[in-house]
Amino acid sequence: MMKVRPYLIVSGILFGLVALGHLLRLTYEVPAQIGEWTVPLWLSVIVVIVTFSLFAWAFRLARTQ
Repeated sequence: MMKVRPYLIVSGILFGLVALGHLLRLTYEVPAQIGEWTVPLWLSVIVVIVTFSLFAWAFRLARTQ
């Protein structure tokens, strides 16, 4: 059987870093722009919720492996 625990840990860390980055963007109200489009701050709220959920899910699965 393949060992998936290291994959889950690495994935969890990456999702946690993305969540942290967007949380810092919200905290310090850092503007972000993609081409001509200015990314609204409310979009980072959604990203924090989704990536933190994936972070928690990955570590919960890693713990049970």
